[in-house]
Amino acid sequence: MRRLTCFAVAFALLAGPASAVNPDEQLADPALEARAHKLSKELRCVVCQNQSIDDSDATLARDLRIILRERISAGDTDKEAMDYIVARYGSFVQLEPPMRLDTLALWFGPLAVLALGAVGAAVYMRGRSPARAAALTPEEEAELAAMLNSDDTTRPDGAR
Repeated sequence: MRRLTCFAVAFALLAGPASAVNPDEQLADPALEARAHKLSKELRCVVCQNQSIDDSDATLARDLRIILRERISAGDTDKEAMDYIVARYGSFVQLEPPMRLDTLALWFGPLAVLALGAVGAAVYMRGRSPARAAALTPEEEAELAAMLNSDDTTRPDGAR
């Protein structure tokens, strides 16, 4: 039982997301590497779109990691390094882009699509209301009344 528990814990730890940073990309200075790692968690892989460049195996993510580490090695501050990458790739490269006029679509686009879908569904459902059903003819009303008032459980087509 103890082995099974150890195996389950080890599997759970190994099943988590792995960092895609290759050893040849890492900086020799641990302080600079820690800065690079922190910043790369804030940058989106534009190929994968829902992963940071630190977690992505895409070639473009690798290129971004290398550029970021080059900028940090060159003496850029965190802001300067981020500004350099954002200037080249746009605000979409940030996992949490700033709220500005040019990023409003990133912030409110999904909400707008959801609202349009809700309005479309409401219009569709309203058009299907029973009040819009065709009125019964007098013959159909008489047949319906006869069926409702009938004590016989037989349907008009003879089935029970």
